[in-house]
Amino acid sequence: MQCYGIISRVCRRLGPAAICLPLILGGALMSWATTEAAEAPTTIGVELNRLEDQGGNCRAFIVVRNPGSTDYSGFALDLVIFDRGGTIMRRLAIDVAPVRPAKTSVKVFDIPETTCNAIGSILVNDVIHCRDASGDVAGCVDRLSTSSKLAVSLMK
Repeated sequence: MQCYGIISRVCRRLGPAAICLPLILGGALMSWATTEAAEAPTTIGVELNRLEDQGGNCRAFIVVRNPGSTDYSGFALDLVIFDRGGTIMRRLAIDVAPVRPAKTSVKVFDIPETTCNAIGSILVNDVIHCRDASGDVAGCVDRLSTSSKLAVSLMK
């Protein structure tokens, strides 16, 4: 590491350990803080905004907010639909890609053979496909923040 080389040269010139130890600790802390700041992923907001009956199906509208600079070319959610009593009704996968950087999008999908008033809550069970310019991204479910404008909750 280049920082180590600079501190080593300064310590050889100055000599006393009392001066070198603070320099080494300060350099290590600066390196750690920079690494932590660079690795913090941006939270992607997923909001359940509207439900409307369409024949025998329930049409769901979700708002996806990506305030960060990462462009996700792949982003698919594994959803579990619960009834008002907490029993699992359906499980389905929806693709919300692309999730563009610094962009808010609305995604629409149908929940087949389900009336909207039967739904009690929706669980984002996992992000089953998450891909950016560098390839597949692990742990995208941890980047999600869920919310709902309705009495039907959206959780993870």
